[in-house]
Amino acid sequence: MKDQIMEVKTDPITEANGKLSSEHFQHKQPRLGKRSHELQNFGGVMKRLRIGLSDNVRSQSVLELNRILADSMMLRDLYKKHHWQVSGITFYELHLLFDKHYEEQVGLVDALAERIQILGGVSVAVPQDVAEMTRILRPPKGREAVPVQLSRLLEAHETILIQSRAAAARAVERGDDGANDSSIRSKEVKK
Repeated sequence: MKDQIMEVKTDPITEANGKLSSEHFQHKQPRLGKRSHELQNFGGVMKRLRIGLSDNVRSQSVLELNRILADSMMLRDLYKKHHWQVSGITFYELHLLFDKHYEEQVGLVDALAERIQILGGVSVAVPQDVAEMTRILRPPKGREAVPVQLSRLLEAHETILIQSRAAAARAVERGDDGANDSSIRSKEVKK
């Protein structure tokens, strides 16, 4: 196999007045098909991260936050599924409502993933992994009646609320007040 070091090329910088600067940027050109070993395994945390929490405390918080993250990602995707598949006389109102809640879930998912990163962990990120981790039941591929869609969404919210409260209590016991962030939980409660 060829050497996997990326090639470096220089390109001139264009200034605001359109003239070329004498300075040059160095751009690394990716090679398609390049693969590497993982920099950090999923489920672990960076060791000796200096944020005032032990590796064990951070590991426990990352584990619980990843479970909540997987459930939140499933809920987010349920909102988009129902947004696309809603039908009937309330189509327009529910179509807009489901999309609004989808966008709010995007923000919550981002906040959870960022907290996991702050703790030195790796956040769950792709649908296959979410499907393995979530506690929310997978819906059928086809369209369901509006009452069933609403029921699925309410049950998913309840699952997340119950799990979040329990995880927050355990985080406080471990001394991880940041994982017990009320700003994240209060956004979820508003749903």
